[in-house]
Amino acid sequence: TYSAAVRACGTGGEWAKALWLLVEMAFACVELNSITCSAAVGACVKGGEWAMALRLFADIKSSRVELDTMSYNTAVSACETGG
Repeated sequence: TYSAAVRACGTGGEWAKALWLLVEMAFACVELNSITCSAAVGACVKGGEWAMALRLFADIKSSRVELDTMSYNTAVSACETGG
């Protein structure tokens, strides 16, 4: 699944590939969900891209994706990382 692939990118430190998978999902008309979005934000955090993580979170929040507690916790982690 896309969620598993995005999570794997985060584990491997490949935050840019995780973001590319989100783009690929859009082109394939696959609906985003909170799990995949949280994994992408987390991939950015793990890759040291905390500012990108927060931008992505804000973009997702303004979309139609319903965010869950895990999504918000990941965004908080980005804030902690960024100082």
